[in-house]
Order: sequence, then C-alpha cells, then structure tokens
Amino acid sequence: MELNYTIYRINMKHSFGISRSTHDWYDIVFVFLKDGDIIGRGEAAPSKRYNESVERIISILQKDIALPPKSSNREELWKFILPQLAGVRALEAAINMATWDWWGQRCDYPVHELMDMDITKMPKTSFTIAIGNLDELPEKVSEAGPYHILKVKLGTPGQDKEIIRQIRKDTDKLIRVDANEGWDPDMALEMCTWLADRNVEFVEQPFPADQLGHTAELKQRSPLPLYADENSLNSVDIPLIAHAFDGINIKLMKCGSIEEGKRMIDLARKLDMKIMLGCMVESSVGITAAAQLAGEVDAADLDGNLLIDNDPYAGIGVEDGRLVLPKGHGLGLSLISDKENLL
Repeated sequence: MELNYTIYRINMKHSFGISRSTHDWYDIVFVFLKDGDIIGRGEAAPSKRYNESVERIISILQKDIALPPKSSNREELWKFILPQLAGVRALEAAINMATWDWWGQRCDYPVHELMDMDITKMPKTSFTIAIGNLDELPEKVSEAGPYHILKVKLGTPGQDKEIIRQIRKDTDKLIRVDANEGWDPDMALEMCTWLADRNVEFVEQPFPADQLGHTAELKQRSPLPLYADENSLNSVDIPLIAHAFDGINIKLMKCGSIEEGKRMIDLARKLDMKIMLGCMVESSVGITAAAQLAGEVDAADLDGNLLIDNDPYAGIGVEDGRLVLPKGHGLGLSLISDKENLL
C-alpha cells in the first residue's frame, strides 16, 4: 500500500461570500491509498477559521506518512496513521475517508453498510445562496430550482433583510439562515423575530463562538430554533453548548472522521438536539463521504459539490432534492476527469 496526494483547485460557479470572506476558488487536497487495484480516496478542505490550510497539510504529508507493514483491517490502519496527522482535522477527515473507501472496496461493501447506517430516510439537501451582488439573486434562485430548501448566508450589516426580500420575490421555498457568526445581540433578536414570519426554519450560528452567553439568551427569546456550527466542532463540544442551541451542524472537516460524526449524532440524540449534516465547499469525494451518515440526521446541507464547476469525481446524487448514495463498494466514487492526473 502507498499514500499519494495532490492539490486541486475547485472553482466556484459564483463568488461564494459569507459574513467574513468571499472566494472564487478554493484549494483542497486529495489523498489516495493505493493497494493493488484498489484506490481509497479522501479529501481535505481546510478552513482558515480553524487555523488550517493546504500549506500546513502538505507540510505534514511531505514528511512521508508511515504506513503499517501489513494492513489487515481498516481500524488498525487508521490508528497507525492518525497520530502522524498533527491534529489537523481536515487532513484527518481526508485520510479517514480514504481508509473507509479502501476497506469497503476490499470487503465488497459500501461504507454505510459497514457502519450499519440506516439510509432508508435520506434527507433533502438545502442549496446555498451565498452573499454577493444583489443583482445576481434571481439567477441564483433559478439555479436552485431542483432543490426544495434554500440555505441563505446572512451577516451583512444593513443588507440582510433586503437579501431575504429579494429572494422572496422569486420563491416561497423553505429557507434556512446561516449568519456565520455575523450578528450582534440586538440584530440577532430583531432578525430572528422578522425571519419567523417568512417561512424560515432555523438560524445557524448567530454569534461568534466565544459568545455562548449571548446565544443562550437568544435561545430563550427567539421564535426560531438555533443551530451551532462554529460552536460544534466535535462530540466534546456538544454537552457544553446544549443549553444554548437547539441543534448542531456536523461537518467531517471539523470533527475529523466519519466515526466521530456518528458519535456526534448519537450524543446529540441523547441530549434531545436536532442534527444537520453540513460541509465546506468540497468535491464529490468529501460530500459522498459525509453522506454516508445522512440517513440518521434531521437536515442536510450537502451541496458543496453543487456549487463548483470542475468536480473531477462522480459520487453522491440528488433526485427531487433528496440525497441518493451511489452504487458500488466503499464510497462508490468514480473519476470523470483525469486531466489533472488524479486517481
């Protein structure tokens, strides 16, 4: 077995703006576990918000990650590699999904079956409308036509209400709002009250993660449920924030592994919290890996691959807005463009 990797630039269909940044492209890292004819694939989509970067990931991979002399099962392989990844969650997620993909192909089972995940009730995914030029909103809403739920990025001083007003001129679809830590207490309560009359399901991460007290106060007064994103990195966080949020957003790039995502689901259920499965802007590799958990959550925001125009892989599908896992073993991925010398 050998471990390979490459940097790949994914290009946005539209500039992707949130409350703290705007991007036309993102660099991600693909990793490959090659074992004879089997290729286990993974993806790292790091976020500067969590002090992670492609440069840091490459510096770790360039140290030549050691592999066990003989890998007889996935868990053994994962435990051998994990201590070498310096705690970089996006890199952990990439290697982890590659080990699952490798093991599933080796055992002739899809990952969700190996994990005993229920996929009989796959959710509909939301489609993100990011912050950008207001004049582009009609086009973005039109592109979201196949999807039943919109996720609208807010957190822009003075423009948030106008964004919703413009969208509501073109559609009455259910909206989920993501403020990406962009509000202050007065704005948050005003917006939650105002949004509650406009077919909005919930509000995600209204305040910076270090303002948990403000979130707890808002939860007592808001007519809309509050979901944690930046406050919900892994299972350790959940008991600490359960009093302040109604739900959590799980992302593999934050928690570091598919099995940690499952632990977050199980713990949130015990604490009577709602669960959304989310993503960064990623290719179909990362989105398909996350979707292995989708049958056991309340909401999905797995559209990162739908927002880019140069996805080199095919994997997760969407039918009538609902996620559909690919056929095949492991993650069920296939390469559709080899111009970048990908595997």
